[in-house]
Amino acid sequence: MSKIKNEVAITNDEKANVLRGAIWTRASWMGLFYDEACKAGFAKEMEDILRKAIYRFSLQQGQQMRESLLTQDGKLDMTRFPDKLLPPTSFVTFEAEKVNVENDRAEVTYHFCPLVKGWQDHGFDDERCALLCDIAMEGDRATAEGIGAELELLETIGDGCATCHMFYTAKDK
Repeated sequence: MSKIKNEVAITNDEKANVLRGAIWTRASWMGLFYDEACKAGFAKEMEDILRKAIYRFSLQQGQQMRESLLTQDGKLDMTRFPDKLLPPTSFVTFEAEKVNVENDRAEVTYHFCPLVKGWQDHGFDDERCALLCDIAMEGDRATAEGIGAELELLETIGDGCATCHMFYTAKDK
């Protein structure tokens, strides 16, 4: 029996449902690529490739986002970060909430993950879902680095927690 509880609560938002479907597909591809690599004896190589590709893409996104988060004196304003990271439809898609946002720190909690849902729907066990989740989190780590922040993951849905709970802290306080 799976310890991962990942049930969607907000079902009546058409745009969020479309976005969930797209993210589900992306997660499905990632999980199935990894699964096929495992069957072929290339698990470690594929994990490394996935981590590097996700990190590289997200680092570029974070670097592009950084400019829009800077104050006139060149400091990172984390009060702007959650809305840049997740536009309104994405907030609904992940059932996210801004828990605590200050000038140098943003705390965001996610109550649903369409990526984990994709992996679960393909029959991956909890251990595989946790690994794929950690690989996907390379994107969050790289986005934080790209904007000039540090990321602290307190819990993740992929590990069986009720939420993904993340703290982003500006490095240039």
